[in-house]
Amino acid sequence: MRRSRSSAAAKLRGQKRSGASAAPAAPAAAASAPSATRTRRSASQAGSKSQAAEKPPSEKPRLRRSSPRAQEEGPGEPPPPELALLPPPPPPPTPATPTSSASNLDLGEQRERWETFQKRQKLTSEGAAKLLLDTFEYQGLVKHTGGCHCGAIRFEVWASADLHIFDCNCSICKKKQNRHFIVPASRFKLLKGAEHITTYTFNTHKAQHTFCKRCGVQSFYTPRSNPGGFGIAPHCLDEGTVRSMVTEEFNGSDWEKAMKEHKTIKNMSKE
Repeated sequence: MRRSRSSAAAKLRGQKRSGASAAPAAPAAAASAPSATRTRRSASQAGSKSQAAEKPPSEKPRLRRSSPRAQEEGPGEPPPPELALLPPPPPPPTPATPTSSASNLDLGEQRERWETFQKRQKLTSEGAAKLLLDTFEYQGLVKHTGGCHCGAIRFEVWASADLHIFDCNCSICKKKQNRHFIVPASRFKLLKGAEHITTYTFNTHKAQHTFCKRCGVQSFYTPRSNPGGFGIAPHCLDEGTVRSMVTEEFNGSDWEKAMKEHKTIKNMSKE
């Protein structure tokens, strides 16, 4: 009995000792867990670094926008090469003074009067000369203005306020009712619309029947009777400058005979 009790007690003491010796193993396992975590973290960091090293640098670097204050304080970046090569803009033109070329004229005692006239009329020397020439060279004439229906063609012509109109009955004038008065070419000026003019000719091709491409109106043309002048349609003139009109019939259907019998029509385009 005593031997059995002592053996049982010895077994219990042995179990206690073995439990005590096995208990410290758990902290060791717990201590090994953080080291494994650190090992995994270092491995992941090494992997991310290797991936970052493998990525090529971006081709277009990011541009930093400078603030308005920074632009005011410093000159900033230089302009692009294509802008740097552009020449500087030209300076604005200097307006011509009314007496800019009066010093080149030998005006004598009329210089002061001439300069006063220019200033009053606000004209250059060329403008003042043109005004005087138009007044005296075309003395007794009126400056008429006119054009086609759509306004693409505009002209001015110096002629009498009392117009002498020819009503021709040739094949084309009869169809288009070509009533016109004749002036020398020097008294006619096309103001605009040269690119809108087209020309029709036939038979001898001496008469140049010009009309507007857009609206089809013939406001002037070059007549066969006066190739050195212009035939102007009075109904295409602006209102306010015509005082009276006298119409003369011209037998254009027998053109050669009519030209021989008429005494003045050949000289209508002469100065």
